[in-house]
Amino acid sequence: MLIALADRKAKAVRLHDGLKAAPHRAVVLGPVLTQVWRPAPTLVHAIAASLRDCTVPQARGSAPALRPAAAGQPTCLMCTTAPDLADWQRIGGALGRAGLPPKKRPDAVDALVALTAARHGSAVVLTSDPEDMAACLKALDAQDVRLVTV
Repeated sequence: MLIALADRKAKAVRLHDGLKAAPHRAVVLGPVLTQVWRPAPTLVHAIAASLRDCTVPQARGSAPALRPAAAGQPTCLMCTTAPDLADWQRIGGALGRAGLPPKKRPDAVDALVALTAARHGSAVVLTSDPEDMAACLKALDAQDVRLVTV
């Protein structure tokens, strides 16, 4: 999704703009950001602009996951709580069970995204690789996550 936003792909931009009104900001995990961040000025500018409307959980300097409300600043417990040992083991187990497409290798970042979505419940994952993400979600038995291809 971040690459699609950086490339100004219409569907990605439309989806991202639609999320700006949601109470919970779009979540970009630190490892996902690491996979796409490169020192190219146009890429950095485009991704940084998109990140203003997102949260990077547990990253200092990132916007809070929930937008301010009339009653104050609510907090998303899933975004403020780091994965525990059992979560990391669950991710590893999912990688071992994931029925990935041929010639694909298990990706810990995909499994982390899948677990984060599953923990949030009723989540939507915007991805350019829906087959890998679906395999991770299935391995985690995540029932309440929707995938949208960008």
